[in-house]
Amino acid sequence: MHGPLPLSRRQLLLAGAALGWPPAQTAAHAAAPAARTPLPPLRFPRDHGSHPGHRTEWWYVTGHAQAAGGGGRAFGFQVTFFRSRVEGTQGLTSRFAARQLVFAHAALTDVAGKTLLHDQRIARSSGDVALDQGHAAEADTAVTLRDWSLKRDAASGRYDARVAAHDFALALAFMPTQPLLLQGEAGWSRKGPDPQQASWYYSQPQLAASGRLTLRGQPFDVTGTAWLDHEWSNELLAPNAVGWDWIGMNLFDGSALTAFQLRDAQGRPVWDGGSYRHPTAGTFIARPGETQFQPGATWKSPLTQAVYPVEWTVRTPADFYTVKAVLPAQELDSRSSTGAVYWEGLSDLFDSNRRHVGRGYLEMTGYARPLQL
Repeated sequence: MHGPLPLSRRQLLLAGAALGWPPAQTAAHAAAPAARTPLPPLRFPRDHGSHPGHRTEWWYVTGHAQAAGGGGRAFGFQVTFFRSRVEGTQGLTSRFAARQLVFAHAALTDVAGKTLLHDQRIARSSGDVALDQGHAAEADTAVTLRDWSLKRDAASGRYDARVAAHDFALALAFMPTQPLLLQGEAGWSRKGPDPQQASWYYSQPQLAASGRLTLRGQPFDVTGTAWLDHEWSNELLAPNAVGWDWIGMNLFDGSALTAFQLRDAQGRPVWDGGSYRHPTAGTFIARPGETQFQPGATWKSPLTQAVYPVEWTVRTPADFYTVKAVLPAQELDSRSSTGAVYWEGLSDLFDSNRRHVGRGYLEMTGYARPLQL
């Protein structure tokens, strides 16, 4: 469905640029509901780092880039580090006890070659840096897994990612151009009807990306735009949720769009949410029920036989959008690390007037089998 969204909140949002409304979100903004004890605000740079007391955590960078020169070869890339707390080992005193597991996924989409390359790593972490092959620092973002890493420079805010995979390599820098985007209520993002089904969640959209990609031995100097998510939780999924659909889109005008839904086994939404940041109007957080995903064209995986919608109509309080995968075949099989099979890939964003307004990543989980965290 196309055409303007018939919601007065959208008109208020778009008209608000001239009035300075809504205000930009900060850690002290958007207090928690009175019915619940207010949550402590996020504090940076500490909350860029690891939270080992929580069950699950990830740092997730996606983006698109073009090679220098007249050809302008296009790529999509993804680097994700996961940390998982091992509850049964927390009381052990041995230096070798695996108190955390660290996983990493990386993928490179070659648009011209119509291929997706993917690699993964896993290591145990005891908390002893001298022994560990995988480690996630607490003071700031510094996650390493052997020769893979994602680190943040405290002085500049720049992130650096290094990945040496089987058929490709990434050596990329990501420089912030906008403030952090705190998702949900000042960073507390509900994921289900039970208030405990939630996560701490912030994003860093519109990162200026630069560096080098190497594809099967051929290097490319690239520039582009990236998106970073950092999320940690103890209980993320409702019992009847089998997976989610999520988009993180950098719009060409500097806006940033997040939208997600969690689904049950019949494909019905269990919970939804999202955000929209306008360069001048500020940040708008969607309320439950205001974000809707309607599937369109599908692609069937020859590996898992899972059927994924690779085109969506996504209704948000900002607009109706169409999301189209740049390549249908962007399924990732991570059964040798996290155990999940999911679709995650470079996608284009079109507004209700069918204009190409952005590019980012679409992630779909729970289609091959129910997701377990």
